[in-house]
Amino acid sequence: MKLPGPLHVLNEGLAFLLELAALAVLAWWGWESADHVALRLLFAVAAPALAAVVWGLFAAPKARIPLPLPGVLVVKALVFGAAALALHALDRPSSALVFAVVALLNTALATVDRRAAMRRGV
Repeated sequence: MKLPGPLHVLNEGLAFLLELAALAVLAWWGWESADHVALRLLFAVAAPALAAVVWGLFAAPKARIPLPLPGVLVVKALVFGAAALALHALDRPSSALVFAVVALLNTALATVDRRAAMRRGV
């Protein structure tokens, strides 16, 4: 099932916003997970940087190391899962659940859409 044009664009935009939100949540978690300012800065920079590097290497549309679809889905699950767990650790369990569900639905729709496009040779 190929998504209609406007829904495809909306879902791709949502995917980008979810990726940015995951990085922001990981930075927030990093800042809150230490007492010393130097460690706060380190974790606030390192957590989203690690996620961004892993995403760029394996899950981005122009990934440096292209993986088959199951591998890309594992990377997305790890990054989005880490963000959801970070929200939970920040005492935001409802936000964690909403984030996880939206990320899951968005990724599922994008996967179905991409598979349909690949079958059509688009």
